[in-house]
Amino acid sequence: MKRIKILSIAIVVFTIFLSSFSFYAYQIFFTPNILVDKGDQYFPIYPGTTFKELQDQLYKQNIVNDLISFSFLARLKDYDKLIKPGMYLLKKDMSNNDAINMLRAGMQTPIKLTFSNARKLEDLASKLTDNLAIDSVDMQALLASDSVAEAYGFNKQTFISMFLPNTYEVYWTASATEILNRLKSEYDKFWNEERRNKAQALNLTPVKVSTLASIVDSETNFMDEAPRISGVYLNRLERGYHLQADPTLVFAVGDFTIRRVLDVHKKIDSPYNTYKYRGLPPGPIMMPSISAIEAVLNTEEHSYLYFCAKEDFSGYHVFAKTLSEHNANARRFQQALNKQRIYR
Repeated sequence: MKRIKILSIAIVVFTIFLSSFSFYAYQIFFTPNILVDKGDQYFPIYPGTTFKELQDQLYKQNIVNDLISFSFLARLKDYDKLIKPGMYLLKKDMSNNDAINMLRAGMQTPIKLTFSNARKLEDLASKLTDNLAIDSVDMQALLASDSVAEAYGFNKQTFISMFLPNTYEVYWTASATEILNRLKSEYDKFWNEERRNKAQALNLTPVKVSTLASIVDSETNFMDEAPRISGVYLNRLERGYHLQADPTLVFAVGDFTIRRVLDVHKKIDSPYNTYKYRGLPPGPIMMPSISAIEAVLNTEEHSYLYFCAKEDFSGYHVFAKTLSEHNANARRFQQALNKQRIYR
């Protein structure tokens, strides 16, 4: 009887111990422990982060409710031995097990890379790396390299045409080269057979379309008149006229505060001076928008050879077929500039 009693007590104690262990093990694995009673949060882990540094981040940012249980399970799963960098989306009330499995597998959440309105390549580096782990200096070095531009099929003047302003999903840890490869892939995808055929019908290459689109973009903020402006320039190219595009002079001078192009600007010796040299300039004068590229590819057919900003400063333009008509339009706009005391 005494032996049975001892055995019964042992069974009870073991049962209690097993129940307690099972309960604690369940808590460690499956009880919500990440961002308890909070919202989802992006959590960056930088390259070279140690497990101790990771623990400190989780504690200081109040991400983990019970750091001890998280650390215990992380070590049990060997996560402490290989911390994978990345941008991870930790979700509200996530369990230790789910969070560690995600982090250990390196299951990053893609982030959005959005860029637009870069005038020059040197302005683009920071836009491409703003929300990434890449140092903008590394990206700048690639963008400034002639050999890199050539590797992608461009030169220093045309390289900016490879970058189509849009929103792309990328991984936070992507290298500068991986980002450029991705954007070249998007460029090739954009310039499908249909668009290339449209460009060829205009006697233009994709790069020349982008160059013309950059001028169109600089001329107007209203895409409803962009195909008409494109048509003017294409008419002038077809007739061998100088484009006489004021935005190319502003680019050549390098002073983007200029609001009024003067005769002195037209004398500058630059391949971007379309008053001095015929044809398109060597490359885009800014990163063209996709809307402007589409406006060129779907240009409006007409017989206009000139256009001038409207004197009401609406941003729209008035178009002319003859030089005398254009000169009259230009005089009205110049008088409006004088009235507003805009002399440069």
